[in-house]
Amino acid sequence: MTPDPARNRFFAIQALRLGGVALVIVALLALKGVVPLPQIAAWPILVVGLADILVVPALLARKWRTPPQNEDRP
Repeated sequence: MTPDPARNRFFAIQALRLGGVALVIVALLALKGVVPLPQIAAWPILVVGLADILVVPALLARKWRTPPQNEDRP
């Protein structure tokens, strides 16, 4: 049985979202002082995590979109 590329892409996008959520949680814990990370490092981690949640999945979905099938071509 061959692996389905759509299934693999779906899981890749979900893994990126989950990684983004983990980055946001770590950044918020660092900003509260629970995780021993400087606040100056927590802000970029927060921004990257939010980008992983919001922007990157949309870019990948657009890149991996199936091209439209033209039935008019011979």
